[in-house]
Amino acid sequence: MQVNEHNAERVARVILGIALLCLLFILESNWRYIGLVGIVPILTGLTGFCPLYTILGINTAKKKK
Repeated sequence: MQVNEHNAERVARVILGIALLCLLFILESNWRYIGLVGIVPILTGLTGFCPLYTILGINTAKKKK
């Protein structure tokens, strides 16, 4: 699995994922389960690999010389 995300983007994804997971504890209706979507950005941020980027041909990682 090749890294296809820039480090700054990886940090932003993890922060966004944590914020979405917080919805589980903040909201009281059934809408709180939308916070489970936060698992996806956390996983892609931690691994540095986004399958959707591969499909679309996007690579924001720095090129190694």
